[in-house]
Amino acid sequence: MDIKVLSAAGDGASQLVVSDKVFAAQFNEPLVHQVVVAHMAGARSGTKAQKTRAEVSGGNSKPWKQKGTGRARAGTTRGPLWRHGGRAFAARPRDYEQKINRKAYRAAMRSILSELVRQDRLTVVEALEVDAPKTRALTGKLKSLNVGAALIVVDKADRNLFFAARNLPHVAVLEAAAVDPVSLVNFERVVATRQALQQLEARLT
Repeated sequence: MDIKVLSAAGDGASQLVVSDKVFAAQFNEPLVHQVVVAHMAGARSGTKAQKTRAEVSGGNSKPWKQKGTGRARAGTTRGPLWRHGGRAFAARPRDYEQKINRKAYRAAMRSILSELVRQDRLTVVEALEVDAPKTRALTGKLKSLNVGAALIVVDKADRNLFFAARNLPHVAVLEAAAVDPVSLVNFERVVATRQALQQLEARLT
């Protein structure tokens, strides 16, 4: 299939021939949902930890004698019922990662890219560069492309472009090698350079 490629000024369209396997695949919503959830789960730190009654300090001696005080029996002040006591069923560090087969991951990426093309949410440009790390320079280029909030995908790291987008709350810049399903579905529009799109195509075929 052919995809329209714009110049950085938003005009002078040309055509780029891309693979139907990558950019014209059928949308598989359950698979996309599974891969997105797995990717977000893998990003969780899983470092939550709490102390049991055996790990909190103190509580080595019996707080009062067994009989004669009129109070309930107690053997330690570090039980779950006590202030500063240990936690019953304490949380432990854990790994939330979910296994996703490589074939399923690639199929989900192809499904997302194909849906972006069908919904006209993918804009391809020859190149997207700024001369200086100025936010105004980038907003001007995005305005000429008739794009507001967007994910910008480039073939290689561009320091000026990264710093120009840093202060824009709804704009992000990623290299083609770092694009993932969550980043693609989080943005209403995706702006990719010609070389970045070719890198994505090579990665998913």
